[in-house]
Amino acid sequence: MHNNNEMDLEVIPDAAQFNKQSGNIFERVFFNYRWAVILFCLIVTCVLGFQATKLSVNASYDKMLPTEHPYIANFIKYRTQIGESGNALRIVVENTQGDIYNAEYMKTLRRISDELFLQPGVFRAFMKSLWTPNTRWTGITEKGLEGGPVIPQIYTGSDSDLEEVRNNVKRGNLIGQLVALNHKSSMIYVPLLSKYPSGEPLDYGKLNASLESLREKYEKQGVHLRITGFPKIVGNLISGLRWFILFFALAILMGGGLLLWYIRCFRSTIIMVGCSLLAVVWLMGMLPLMGYYLNPYSVLVPFLVFAIGMSHGTQKMNGIVQDVGRGTHIYVAARYTFRRLFLTGATALVTDACGFIVLLLIKIDIIQELAIISSVGMVLLVVTNLILVPVLLSYTGVNKEAGLRALESEKAANAIASKSPLWIFLDKFTRKRWALGAIIVSIMLGIGAHFVSMNLTIGDIDPGAPELRPDSTYNLDNAYLTENYGASSDVFGVIIEAKPFTAQNLDILNRVDALEWELSNLEGVEYTNSMALYIRQLQVMFSEGNPKYFEIVPSQPLVNTLASRTPRGDLVNEDFSLLNLNTYLQDHKAATLSRVVAKVEDFALKYNTEECKFLMASGNAGVEAATNIVVKKANREMLYYVYIAVIILCFINFRSWRAVIVTVLPLMLTSILAEALMVWLDIGVKVATLPVIALGVGIGVDYALYILSVTLSWLDSGESLSQSYFRAMAFTGRVVVVIALTIAAGVITWVFSPIKFQADMGLMLAFMFVWNMIGAMILLPSLGCFFLKTNIRETNNSHAGDEAKDSTGIMVQSL
Repeated sequence: MHNNNEMDLEVIPDAAQFNKQSGNIFERVFFNYRWAVILFCLIVTCVLGFQATKLSVNASYDKMLPTEHPYIANFIKYRTQIGESGNALRIVVENTQGDIYNAEYMKTLRRISDELFLQPGVFRAFMKSLWTPNTRWTGITEKGLEGGPVIPQIYTGSDSDLEEVRNNVKRGNLIGQLVALNHKSSMIYVPLLSKYPSGEPLDYGKLNASLESLREKYEKQGVHLRITGFPKIVGNLISGLRWFILFFALAILMGGGLLLWYIRCFRSTIIMVGCSLLAVVWLMGMLPLMGYYLNPYSVLVPFLVFAIGMSHGTQKMNGIVQDVGRGTHIYVAARYTFRRLFLTGATALVTDACGFIVLLLIKIDIIQELAIISSVGMVLLVVTNLILVPVLLSYTGVNKEAGLRALESEKAANAIASKSPLWIFLDKFTRKRWALGAIIVSIMLGIGAHFVSMNLTIGDIDPGAPELRPDSTYNLDNAYLTENYGASSDVFGVIIEAKPFTAQNLDILNRVDALEWELSNLEGVEYTNSMALYIRQLQVMFSEGNPKYFEIVPSQPLVNTLASRTPRGDLVNEDFSLLNLNTYLQDHKAATLSRVVAKVEDFALKYNTEECKFLMASGNAGVEAATNIVVKKANREMLYYVYIAVIILCFINFRSWRAVIVTVLPLMLTSILAEALMVWLDIGVKVATLPVIALGVGIGVDYALYILSVTLSWLDSGESLSQSYFRAMAFTGRVVVVIALTIAAGVITWVFSPIKFQADMGLMLAFMFVWNMIGAMILLPSLGCFFLKTNIRETNNSHAGDEAKDSTGIMVQSL
């Protein structure tokens, strides 16, 4: 079941008496050439530390897209013709002292519009404001059908000019689009390119700083700016990273402080925390070399690397402290600890890495980058925490008082094991009655959580930006836009593909008109816009404003004439081979997007032909709808792949299907409970949150492997499950408890972050740290009671009068 070679690790007080050729090849290389290991790590630290200074924090709109999904493929194919409505800003300029038909306001609006137009990275051809020449009106005057720019070509700011602007706004049908319903503000629509002309990716942090500078500058001039859109969300997250750094530092201080309290050795605590941070520095230095940058959604990875590093490193330090307490020389103690725990730690880290690497199967660039970064971090921990920690401690040693205190603590634990309330409680789960009860309770929890998790939402639950607090400036700005413009900034675009110069054909326009009618009557849709609607409006104008002519007249020559007056860009391209039906939504909630997608899919199934195809999707809401579809599919597949990887690696390590069951079932329960927690916290599954549960599996497998590997070693030596579990808890289990509680206490402070995404992830991680610990302490022995084989018959009082074996007698897996 679990093959081990027993090794009598005797107490050796003098390093000269130790056989340096003992142990496996890795141990001999790393410890017989300790200076080379330290020199190598020093060189790597200098190189990667320098590279880390080049690391930038940014995001990419394109990397958030599931580019292989058909909807996104359509969007990418036609994005240069329909604009970047997803990666766009909507900037509302509010006049705080009246309506917009004011000379001073119009002057300020023009300056703001000009500054934004010259902003690097702006897709200028599709930018719109009252001052851009592509904002036009068409209407009936005493001279007939006329049109032109909303702002007169000869504009002086006089009362007559302002009155003309007011009339042009009405005739241009701009109320509710570029002008607020109450006429107290107007909007500037600013689509962005994904890259600067130089080829470098758009810097959202710099853009956000520029926008805030613009806001501060012009709000002193009697206007109030409200800014929404994906670039602003990302910019706010980037600017909020200082909070992440603050809470990360707090978690380090708390972790280091509690570790110092537990070990009572300052120098070994410094080494432990330093090596865990060293892995983070190495990872940050490798990102620029791999062509990556840190984005607001992957900032959790450095903390996870630190937390997992602390877990593994503390296990090594704990083993060394215990051996030193027994009188073993520090060099020998370091080798003993490496010999006992390197394979277990390496297996856990490789399992973590494989669990993360399966995320590459999700065809979204930002998740694939997260998978690579996380996996690289796990590999680095093998060097910094499994190798470097014991090597450094073999030089520095540990406080002798700490070693003696650990020895006394172990002896006291052995002496009072049968009397300690905590151990009496935990030991019950090695008996079938309590074990069965724990398993039944776990099954009930799992079933209940599963039914709760069925309400897990794919996509956003709330309007606005769920990554930010409801009372954040962004969400207040978004609420203002929704209230004053009749719809949110969420646009779902349907692309109508036709042959060149045929999009104005009556048959095609009538089909577009029919779909537009169905969408406009759908729950969650505020209004729609298309060339079919525009031709209806023009027909009314040609008929002296008579509303009974609000229709598409069945006359192709007349329709051709009206279509030729349709503005190019928003609704139709230059060669009339592409139409765009824009649907303006109340919000981008998952339910709203699903209704629109279902309606368009059903319509396309009935009316798509070779001459005319209705394709999804453009607009920020269309892109998000496609992303939700991919995320929904990937949510289950991801967990399947992660658990397949964990099961395979656990089986390779333990060579026992029984041990695999004992390891994996507690992790599965945590995953189900974590999904139920997301429902309770109103967290939707989206690109940013999708990998979190998979990362939680990596956290939990470490705890299980450290406790189970030691338990199996003692079982194989003939101890009962109760005795074996006790040895495991005394050797590695108590460190699992200390680290889990320490790191959980650190991340729980994130709930005070002004960034809701960080607060939610703090709660999720704290829950997974603690619940994985509980699973390893309670469910693991409970399952072991039924699945793990023992070589002796257990008694009801396994510890009574039993003197514990020296932990140096632990069985060691051979490499």
